[in-house]
Amino acid sequence: MTTEVPLPSTSASPTARHLWTRTRGIALAFLLLLAGAVALAALRSDARHGALDPRSADPYGSRAVTELLSDRGVTTRVVTTLADARAAAAPDTTLLIATPDLLTERQQTRLHAATATSGGRTVLVAPGSWSVETLAPGVTADPAASRSSLLSPDCDLPAARSAGTAETGGIRYTNLHSDADECYPSNRLATLLRIPDASGDGDTVILGAPDILSNDRLDQQGNASLALQLLGSRPHLVWYLPSLSDPSATDPDDEKGFFELLPSGWLWGTLQLLIAAALAALWRARRLGPLVPEKLPVAIRASETVEGRARLYRKANARDRAATALRSTTRTRLAPLVGIPVTRAHTPEALIPALSAHLNADGQSLHTLLFGPPPGDDTALTALADRLDALEREVRRP
Repeated sequence: MTTEVPLPSTSASPTARHLWTRTRGIALAFLLLLAGAVALAALRSDARHGALDPRSADPYGSRAVTELLSDRGVTTRVVTTLADARAAAAPDTTLLIATPDLLTERQQTRLHAATATSGGRTVLVAPGSWSVETLAPGVTADPAASRSSLLSPDCDLPAARSAGTAETGGIRYTNLHSDADECYPSNRLATLLRIPDASGDGDTVILGAPDILSNDRLDQQGNASLALQLLGSRPHLVWYLPSLSDPSATDPDDEKGFFELLPSGWLWGTLQLLIAAALAALWRARRLGPLVPEKLPVAIRASETVEGRARLYRKANARDRAATALRSTTRTRLAPLVGIPVTRAHTPEALIPALSAHLNADGQSLHTLLFGPPPGDDTALTALADRLDALEREVRRP
């Protein structure tokens, strides 16, 4: 009569060590991202705050030039909507558009219609190809922008000749107007243009770079003289800072769906994430996790258990794991037979000499058999199992 020894009750709930092993990679990646974000924020802590804002005293602001204009009797008013900018266009007013590229095509068309016949001066600061062709027809922006540097006027515009050398540059422009003033050329293309309007009373001035208006560059070379003459020709200066919150920036007739508003990069990024998730799922599905013993509702014969486990190993092509299990079990059974503690059964320096002395056999062959590399195919795995059985029978032989 045999008595079945019940297996100890175990829990399948992961321990703290298992949880740490599974999540340490994610935690490390999160910490790296957090450290990168902090480092990036620190590096960009000197970003351009209040750029081209006449109310800002920051290095890239423009408060200094408006203070100088105020001393000369020129009033400055800041507007942030297209309606206010169009209403301000008048013969006695200079309308400065700080960032023309932020305007939509519809805003650009309406603004040009208001300034073309106003008789005042319109100043465009560094307009790119997106805006300059609409706000100043006949002018195109060169795609190869230059760096701001000291340039000579090389034109007949009185303001430029009086200011002399200035830190201009940036975007370069090609002009089709025969009566325009092309100043401060860089590689034969102008970085400052003055285009008279049809009536001859007003004009449009295009600056390739905003440097002459910034607080930290105003006192260099002829920057202050050039800025004051360009912005102080009329008694009123209206400084237009385009805003994305301007109601005119949205066209009520142009309604788009959610997916149309998403940039193409987000869609490609989502597709790549889905592919990566599918590959990760396949990779994790092939892994053999740790065995979890549990109470079985019925008694299973040992031969059936061994056969089932062998089929799992064969299905997964896990010959290395099967060979490791065979060798480990054999070493555990052989160690007490040759006087080696079970705790040192898997130490070659302890087990191999004792086996060699017991069998009068070559230690190198025993080492290859018990601690060698995994077999390359199923035939070699079967041969390894037979050799291990033969070794154990020989050691047990009286």
